[in-house]
Amino acid sequence: MTGIAVGQLSGARRLWQVGRPKNVGTVVAVVVLALVVIAAVAPGVLSHGDPLDVAPRYRLRAPSLAHPFGTDQLGRDVLTRVIYGTGASLTAALVAVAIAVVGGALIGVGAGYLGGWTDRIGMRLVDVLLAVPALLLSMTVIAATGGGTIELGVAVGVAGIAGASRVIRSRTLQLRSTPFVEAALVSGWSRPTVVRRHVLPHLWPTTAAVASVEFGQAVLAVAALGFLGFGPRPPAPEWGAMVADGRAFVAGAWWLTAAPALVITVVVLAAYRLSRMIGENHRA
Repeated sequence: MTGIAVGQLSGARRLWQVGRPKNVGTVVAVVVLALVVIAAVAPGVLSHGDPLDVAPRYRLRAPSLAHPFGTDQLGRDVLTRVIYGTGASLTAALVAVAIAVVGGALIGVGAGYLGGWTDRIGMRLVDVLLAVPALLLSMTVIAATGGGTIELGVAVGVAGIAGASRVIRSRTLQLRSTPFVEAALVSGWSRPTVVRRHVLPHLWPTTAAVASVEFGQAVLAVAALGFLGFGPRPPAPEWGAMVADGRAFVAGAWWLTAAPALVITVVVLAAYRLSRMIGENHRA
């Protein structure tokens, strides 16, 4: 049963194999994401200021050594607000990723491995989700659940289930026909056991890549919804809301929108780079 032995490669070992950085771009991406985590968990480590501290005499100051991202219309330090706004944005994005990946895995594995009517029902559900624009679907969920950071994440996560399920289903279909899975079935193993012992461990690299992509998309979606006013209530800082607040001053104080927009862009690119690294290492 050599095939079965191969199928028992642990998920942790496979994640290590697909998670080793191979170039400078990947290292930069990992550093960026590490800083994001630090900013969310312990913002005081990166900034000793108060994101709600109003100082009218310093209003609309351009970027400088004292204020690298400048100040806003109330004299608040923009860099400090970006750092403290990371918590809300990251929390919502992680909630979204968890919902999208778990929901996508349930549908994708069930549809891909069981096939038949389970596959048909699962894919019809995915088609329904894909038929509705993601932003509109998220806004509908928020309208039903109310505003707030967690609700924002739930709304974005529901919209991300369809994409995750299609990718995971495709990989599950490939695994279903592999020799070690067929050998396990011939040996009399039950379907749940085969899925647990042979399918799920080999899905970890795909799931990790999907989670990275979903994280980048979730950060963008959360920022977009925050821009539209569905995020945390002012004056609490949130990246999308900060971009929206800076619109009225964009002609004379471009940094109010540019700073949070730049951070959003860098974080999304870092997430996509991490996903690409996982995919490249998995194929290798």
